Amino acid sequence: MYMAPANRKRLPYGMMNFEDIRLENYYYVDKTAFIPMIEQADRFFFFIRPRRFGKSLTLNLLQHYYDVRAKDKFDTLFGDLYIGQHPTHDRNSYLVLKLNFSGIIGELNNYRQGLDAHCQTMFDYFCDIYADYLPQGIKEKLDEKDGAVEQLEYLYTECQKTNQKIYLFIDEYDHFTNAILSDAGSLHRYTDETHKEGYLRAFFNKVKAGTDSCIKRCFITGVSPVTMDDLTSGFNIGTNYSLTPEFNAMMGFTEEEVREMLTYYSTNSPFHHSVDELIEIIKPWYDNYCFAEECYGGTTMYNSNMVLYFVKNYIQNGKAPRSMLEDNIRIDYEKLRMLIRKEFAHDASIIQTLVSQGFITGELKKGFPAVNITNPDNFVSLLYYFGMLTISGTHEGKTKLTIPNMVIREQLYTYLLNTYNDADLSFDSYEKSELASALAYRGDWQAYFGYIADCLKRYASQRDKQKGEFFVHGFTLAMTAQNRFYRPISEQDTQAGYVDIFLCPMLEIYSDMKHSYIVELKYAKYKDPETRVEELRREAIEQANRYAETDTVKCAIGATELHKIVVVYKGMEMRVCEEV
Repeated sequence: MYMAPANRKRLPYGMMNFEDIRLENYYYVDKTAFIPMIEQADRFFFFIRPRRFGKSLTLNLLQHYYDVRAKDKFDTLFGDLYIGQHPTHDRNSYLVLKLNFSGIIGELNNYRQGLDAHCQTMFDYFCDIYADYLPQGIKEKLDEKDGAVEQLEYLYTECQKTNQKIYLFIDEYDHFTNAILSDAGSLHRYTDETHKEGYLRAFFNKVKAGTDSCIKRCFITGVSPVTMDDLTSGFNIGTNYSLTPEFNAMMGFTEEEVREMLTYYSTNSPFHHSVDELIEIIKPWYDNYCFAEECYGGTTMYNSNMVLYFVKNYIQNGKAPRSMLEDNIRIDYEKLRMLIRKEFAHDASIIQTLVSQGFITGELKKGFPAVNITNPDNFVSLLYYFGMLTISGTHEGKTKLTIPNMVIREQLYTYLLNTYNDADLSFDSYEKSELASALAYRGDWQAYFGYIADCLKRYASQRDKQKGEFFVHGFTLAMTAQNRFYRPISEQDTQAGYVDIFLCPMLEIYSDMKHSYIVELKYAKYKDPETRVEELRREAIEQANRYAETDTVKCAIGATELHKIVVVYKGMEMRVCEEV
């Protein structure tokens, strides 16, 4: 049994406490160079990133850097980091007040109760730890005040008396939005809370008033811009830095940072791959997030949580994990998918276009009210902020957005198939699994593609039929993406002789697989003459043969037998399915 070297740094998988990471010999990717940049930015800083990208750890890092009580620990925590060598004037000079809205329990109808309870706990804690800096008896008098809004006002007014500065951190400020938006009946109550004189709006009004007093800085994070827009007039002094190029790499890992981490662990752990080989495995799954148009073509970001999950599993088992998607991420996307489905189950056309065309265009909004969430541009922005789309340049004057990687592709394809399940249609998962296994290990492709054609024909609605080629291509891709043995690679540029779908075998996980596939998929309209089917068949054969000779395919198939499958649909009917 392998024993790790005693001095090897542990992996901070799932950790959000900066002090624990630094004091207990965990590996830390140094993001402290962003601290001076945050100080140079506007004082009331909004930042949105997808889940599992390191928002909470960033907040915790900033708390330790600015907390007046952490002065004595500065060298221990920061000495060998960028900011330890380049400290700013403001270090360790604030009383830190941290609120985490994800800790608030309750639906919107009793949201005030949850907000009051959470704030009371955090305000009391603040009074306890800063007792030496605050007027005497502040906690007892604060507890007499009625609710979070009154208490916050009392707290910063008292702090002002002793000339203290407060740095306010709010994590997951939009936590409740996602729960509310997934329940259509809550939208009116939500509007009341964030517009007019709702309690949540009153709370943010009070935060704004506090900035005239001793709340000198705010750092507020979340995953969607919905609440922010609804609260704007309540808190219209915050600046949203989510789309700015200078903060593109503040959360998540750059490839350089991933390489550095892998290189470190390759010197003290049993690695069976080179760093380059490991990058090749994980890049298609976790990389390719771009959070600013100006950064397109430059630095892309890896999902930090997923990288840590992979490295942890690789060190433990000496190979890639069987599932490249960890359960916590799956649960997060389940929640997001529920949110999307509630609002958009009536028409999956944006997702369908994305899957079939390979991209969609839109205008990324910095914020939009919840009542306008079904507007197509707003929905596209929501998918982007959730991490389901990434910036890929521009197309005809609009921002071009694509699916960043395989983790997201799997989620979106599942979403697409679930829109059919919502109509009381179901795919037999056992049957699908058996067919997938037979495809990979026995080369039985007829049954597999026959099953897809059968499902496609049964589940196509009138609207889908009108979309024709988009639907057929998207549905086939979504079905093949459910196959755990392959990574479907879809090329859009068929004019250049590229295949529609290359079922790239995941040999790093299933090393004993026997078969891989090129699937050239063609589509003829209902009204086309029968001769069109034969034309497309010949075209497909030529393209499949050409693609089989490319380095991409030759390198990826390993020792598996490559099958070139030609499929031609006429309308919703599969007319040709043969090996060439």
